[in-house]
Amino acid sequence: MQKAGSGTVVSLATSSAHGFSKATTDRLMLLEGLGVEGDAHCGVTVKHRSRVAADPSQPNLRQVHLIAQELLAELAGKGFDVPPGGLGENILTSGIDLLALPRDTVLHLGPEAQVQITGLRNPCAQIESYRSGLLQEVVSKSDQGSIIRRAGIMGVVLAGGEVRTGDAVGVYHPPAPHVPLDRV
Repeated sequence: MQKAGSGTVVSLATSSAHGFSKATTDRLMLLEGLGVEGDAHCGVTVKHRSRVAADPSQPNLRQVHLIAQELLAELAGKGFDVPPGGLGENILTSGIDLLALPRDTVLHLGPEAQVQITGLRNPCAQIESYRSGLLQEVVSKSDQGSIIRRAGIMGVVLAGGEVRTGDAVGVYHPPAPHVPLDRV
């Protein structure tokens, strides 16, 4: 792994119930191989309700959801007031272009925790219920017709540990060739 940059944890959020938004907190405990302690999506196998219905034995590649503060600032400039935790993310970062990271990038969060990036969040229609018009801001099509997803990235916990608001985030790319993120 090669260090490729750094950023900061801006906000943290969790919810023990399945819902769209999460409540902010000043600390999270990440559990190796499971996710965010006490969060509804914590576990070895999938916890997202539609994925559980399809196949509850699937591995949970969506243990931790991260979004860049820069996206929320852009949305605010377009009239969408989205507070931290509003889009259901566990970790809000700044200073990292999360969507440009290759698959298997490892983020070092605080002194111990490590999250390996598995892919892009595939936003669903619940975003429209949260804020009308928001879905078209986070999902669009390129000139070539491919879908562009901007609602954050997902990962699995490689190493557990406490993460606090204000912690540094180290970005470590996997060995080349890099594989771009796709929906997970």
